[in-house]
Amino acid sequence: MAAGALKERVSFAVRNEQDDGYGNTVAGWVEQFQDAAEFVHLRGGETVIAARLENRHPQIVRVRAHTSTRRVTADWRIKDVRTGYEYAIRDVTATTDNKWIEILCERGVVP
Repeated sequence: MAAGALKERVSFAVRNEQDDGYGNTVAGWVEQFQDAAEFVHLRGGETVIAARLENRHPQIVRVRAHTSTRRVTADWRIKDVRTGYEYAIRDVTATTDNKWIEILCERGVVP
């Protein structure tokens, strides 16, 4: 894949839980970094079609592999900087050549 395919910009955030001072826990998202990305929309399979019927949108977000992107896990969240859409991360996989990180994520669910 050519670097020119990375036309989108995404931010990666990790969940942060804090005490609100009244004994309750308040959760929020703290942005860790932003990176260039490519969106690969999934088509075809039965599970993909079923997800779309439930207003969920599964897709692959592909980013370059480096120190920051290698820390991303399924506990994190991705946000499309341009559109503001948020994606729950389902799986994180490095390609066989270790140049790219492919992140299976889903829009339309609570991360």
